[in-house]
Amino acid sequence: MHLSAEDWSAIGLTLRLAALTTALLLVLCTPLAWWLAHTRSRWRGPIAAVVALPLVLPPTVLGFYLLVLMGPAGPLGTLTQSLGLGTLPFTFAGLVVGSVAYSLPFAVQPLQRAFESLGARPLEVAATLGAGPVDRFVTVVLPLARPGFITAGILSFAHTVGEFGVVLMLGGNIPGVTRVVSVQIYDHVEAMEYAQAYWLAGGMVAFSFIVLLALQWWQPERPRP
Repeated sequence: MHLSAEDWSAIGLTLRLAALTTALLLVLCTPLAWWLAHTRSRWRGPIAAVVALPLVLPPTVLGFYLLVLMGPAGPLGTLTQSLGLGTLPFTFAGLVVGSVAYSLPFAVQPLQRAFESLGARPLEVAATLGAGPVDRFVTVVLPLARPGFITAGILSFAHTVGEFGVVLMLGGNIPGVTRVVSVQIYDHVEAMEYAQAYWLAGGMVAFSFIVLLALQWWQPERPRP
């Protein structure tokens, strides 16, 4: 059994969505994770709870509220229409926005833990040597927090590849535009095309195993007691 052109199209779209979402998350979540790791603001708890919401919310609930938010009558939809961009639901751009929101905790939390584990000593030493805030972050924080960035990137990419409820609610099922692998598997099952579904589902299982293996590989070794 071979994959069809529609299957390959869904795979390519999924990989493109996951790559773009991961890149955006690493850029957007780095300052947020840094703030959560070091702030003493009373808003830290509520903001951390909002970031973690996708971990406990049903994906269809998140997808529904994003659909309303970006729809013609929603605040974000009104803004995009006023800018001449139309509305985002049922477009690839809309999928990217939904995927960023859905995978947010999978990027923020590993980065936050990596920043918290650094402690203040390396930055204090760099400051005594004359390094400015940006220089300290680039030359000290980023290299030391590299395992956190790798974990955040892997988890964000894998989580985006496996999402279903959010993309179906927000993007529908448009071939070549919003039909990702998870939706393609659903279509095969609905059409009772189990052989095609087996191939795609098996690929997802293999991909998930490789992701977990990569996470084990990149985890720093713990000192033995």
